Formats: sequence, C-alpha cells, structure tokens
Amino acid sequence: MAATLRPYLNAIRATLTSAVCLGNFESQVVERHNKPEIEVRTSKELLLTPVTVSRNEKEKVLIEGSVNSVRISIAIKQADEIEKILCTKFMKFMTLRADDFFILRRKPVDGYDISFLITNFHTEQMYKHKLVDFVIQFMEDIDKEISEMKLAINARARIVAMEFLKNF
Repeated sequence: MAATLRPYLNAIRATLTSAVCLGNFESQVVERHNKPEIEVRTSKELLLTPVTVSRNEKEKVLIEGSVNSVRISIAIKQADEIEKILCTKFMKFMTLRADDFFILRRKPVDGYDISFLITNFHTEQMYKHKLVDFVIQFMEDIDKEISEMKLAINARARIVAMEFLKNF
C-alpha cells in the first residue's frame, strides 16, 4: 500500500467503523416494514449527516448513515481516458454480479462509480469489522486492478505497433 494511500484509507476505516453501528428499526410510516432508511428517506430525524472523505477532487468516498443502514459511495481515480474506460467496464462487470456481493448496490449514487449498502441485517449476519475490511480491501484492490489492466493494454499496444511497423 502506498504511503500516501494509508492515511486516506485509515480515515475511511475510522469513519466506517463508527457508521456501521446499526440497529433494527422498523418503519415509522408503514407497520411491520423494515426498509433501509438511507434509501427510502421517510424520516429526516433518522438520517445522519453525510461524511465525505476525499483524497483529491477525483478520488473520494461518501458515507451516508442512518439508524439502520449505511451507504458507501466510492469515486475511483481516473487520470486519463484509458482509466475512465477501464473503470466504467469494470464497474459494469461488478454491478452485473451484484447478487453475489450482498452489500453491492446495482446503481451507484450520482457522481460516484460504485456504491455499497450495509443494513442492520448484514451486521447481524456478518462481522462488522469484516465488512469494513472488505470495503477497504476493495478500494486497495480496485486501484491495483485498474493500474495492472492499463499496463497490460499499453504493453499489448506496444507489441501490436511494433509488429505493424515491421512491414515498413
């Protein structure tokens, strides 16, 4: 992990650890319903103040909490056109498999690349610290994956260009 990335991820870890303290809270509007309040937004008093942890203007995390759910939205660093294309394709690949990742949302929040939704049911079935570790590990790995894919594309483009120019 890069030295500049460590304080950013530590800040996200601390914020997520405090935000994942969720409890069972049934709807105040409909009897016997338990919906994630961060999604339905029926009662303003049940929502916490959203927190944005930003490394720079393009790389940031929005953590929106409520009494029974927390939504984590991640904007991934995209320095050039190749990284934008790779990020878009990779996120589309991930969202198509959202059923396999229990906390992954199919549609990210506007302005962000990917979103996770952790509810009180997830924290009852899984360890809280493991959920936070998963999000942090995902953020570390996504940067590595995109960088590796970019290097592979550049290497392949170099080989193709050399083969093409051999004819001249």
